[in-house]
Amino acid sequence: MKELPYQAKAVIGRREMVTLTDLGLHLCCKADTGARTSALHAEEIETEEDAHGQLWVSFVTHSGGPETPGHRYRLHLHDRRRVTSSNGHSEWRYVIRTQMELGQLSFPVELTLTDRSNMRHPMLLGRRAMRRLLVAPGAAFLHGEP
Repeated sequence: MKELPYQAKAVIGRREMVTLTDLGLHLCCKADTGARTSALHAEEIETEEDAHGQLWVSFVTHSGGPETPGHRYRLHLHDRRRVTSSNGHSEWRYVIRTQMELGQLSFPVELTLTDRSNMRHPMLLGRRAMRRLLVAPGAAFLHGEP
């Protein structure tokens, strides 16, 4: 068996609780090794340009599920990317950058904004965010219970 080309920072389960510190959100995310980019549930997505030419994106998301009141956030727009979902549907999505805490780890993460209201988890953790992590698919919440 080959050795890993890096030293893993942590082992995570298929589901974990994370904190998006810039947003003050603590939510459950699903680790998805098939997804390249991470995604966050967002509704009422709007973009605007300020007087200095900076692009901003505002959106509403829920931290405790769809039945909880939503909160509006406004962040710098980092990028816009074409994303193809697992069912083959392709769409343009806005991308934000924020700091994420997972257990004792803290690192920046890029999140595409999309409507995940039909999904079980409001956030999907993709491969780019899991670069130095190992996933134990048979485990969940190794870094804290919901």
